Amino acid sequence: MAHAQGAEGSASAAEARPLQIEANGINVISDAERKGKPHDLFWPWFVANVSVLGLSYGAFVLGFGISFWQAVVVGVVGIVFSFLLCGFIAVAGKRGSAPTMVLGRAAFGVRGNKLPSLISWLLTVGWETVLVILATLATATVFERLGWGGGTGTKVIALIVVVALTIFGGVMGFDLIMRMQTVITIVTGALTIVYCILVADHIHWHTVSAIHGGDAQALIGALVFVMTGFGLGWVNAAADYSRYLPRRSSGAGVIGWTTFGSAIAPVFLIIFGLLLAGSSSSLSHAIGLDPIGALANLLPTWFLVPFVIVAVLGLVGGSVLDIYSSGLALLTLGLRVPRFVAALIDGTIMTLGAIYVVFVAHNFVVQFEGFLITLGVPIAAWCGIMLADIALRRRDYAEADLYNPRGRYGDIRWFPAGVIVVGTVIGWGLVTNTNASWLTWQGYLLGPFGLGGKTGAWQYANLGVLVALVIGFVATWAFSRSVVHAQEAAPLEPAAAQV
Repeated sequence: MAHAQGAEGSASAAEARPLQIEANGINVISDAERKGKPHDLFWPWFVANVSVLGLSYGAFVLGFGISFWQAVVVGVVGIVFSFLLCGFIAVAGKRGSAPTMVLGRAAFGVRGNKLPSLISWLLTVGWETVLVILATLATATVFERLGWGGGTGTKVIALIVVVALTIFGGVMGFDLIMRMQTVITIVTGALTIVYCILVADHIHWHTVSAIHGGDAQALIGALVFVMTGFGLGWVNAAADYSRYLPRRSSGAGVIGWTTFGSAIAPVFLIIFGLLLAGSSSSLSHAIGLDPIGALANLLPTWFLVPFVIVAVLGLVGGSVLDIYSSGLALLTLGLRVPRFVAALIDGTIMTLGAIYVVFVAHNFVVQFEGFLITLGVPIAAWCGIMLADIALRRRDYAEADLYNPRGRYGDIRWFPAGVIVVGTVIGWGLVTNTNASWLTWQGYLLGPFGLGGKTGAWQYANLGVLVALVIGFVATWAFSRSVVHAQEAAPLEPAAAQV
């Protein structure tokens, strides 16, 4: 059998080629192409999460009915812990030299891995669409404030520009993405600091400190929302960049730089966002309608254009990573096209989804929350499985067998697939999204489990995400140990033996 999708060619050396379309797809990265150090991971992960959208999470979190200090604890813990999960999974990229979803074949089997790959593809396409929508809406709001339009024409132009930047980065691939992210990091980081200085006078501590605290259910609900909005939205792409690092790279360094790069900006942004949203109920309401555009209304006119730049670049930084990973997930599903074609396909779907939301649909945040929690359940189950599987392994992956259904990892492993299904069924029964009409069927286990039903005290706690994560980890840790040991019993195949 020919090598699975992605071996469309390879570079002969490890130098960066940002203006050349990346030839690698889901193939193993050769030693000649592996480059960099763990600290290089800081740049893509920082810029993917430095978006001013992080400020809007302050309003989202306070919406659960908790106090400022409760929200600070929830925000910091949820962000750092969820990105730490990304760090652990990123280690697998260094050990296996392949994209995240290909590495999952060791746990699920080569064809059995299609189920989590489909979930990953839906999540990344959904996220890239959301980020493009936010960039378009923010641009229209700012242009309206400047008196330059803001209507349909502005939205069309903004959508075209954002889509073009996203697809261009996704099509060109790894080297350009790393170069883009470095530049975007510097620009967005500096302008975000200026933004915070300019709007600091809108913070009223006496109003923020007077917000009443919430109960345990509200705290858990806010924590789960933060986890799904940040780290759990990236776990399925966590190894897509570390796979380019040399094999001798420090595993602790990979974990540390991935976590630090991802978490440092969101922690700062969510705390500042809590201060802003807690100071004004009208701002919190406006953020619910247009998360980034509402933040622009706090600014003096002269800084609106720089704000558009920082908002759009920050969101593009995230959407480029998403479209790159969604293309890899599509290839892992079995689509036989070059990587850049997969990115173009996903870019088309992303564009159509953004057009629908921007020009047809309404009530964006409700649907956004529903999307995060709904897909957060199966991806949490997958994450638990992968974390336990990675922790059980003592050797690097047998790379050739990741592409061979007759190899040591097998064709379909029914147990982990069943764990995802069971974790998802139980998880969806313990979350609610009552404001999204297409998700009112969820929460069906809150009553039978004695948690008060869909309108009880636990309705917004979103326990299902945490339960799915625990189910995935515990089941794999308890019952897959012998399978992993058997897989590692045979000697490793050389990378050149891929089939």
